[in-house]
Amino acid sequence: MQRDEIIRIAGPLDDSSLAAIEAMQANRVELLEAMNWLSNDEAMISEGRHLPVDRIATLVEILETPDADLDEWDLQQGWDDV
Repeated sequence: MQRDEIIRIAGPLDDSSLAAIEAMQANRVELLEAMNWLSNDEAMISEGRHLPVDRIATLVEILETPDADLDEWDLQQGWDDV
């Protein structure tokens, strides 16, 4: 996938996340499944789906990393816009 398609599916990402997804040559189905795990993990577990492994797990890790990097200033800026 190219950067524009990754962004269309996952939304805006930092350059390192985009580069990591491009480097692993993830496909659309894998990225969509990773996005589903990020947004609906409880529902997917309730359906009896096993936790993601291999490439999907790596994508989930890449996609959730930017949120963990937010500091207090970033969080405050987001609330100022609400």
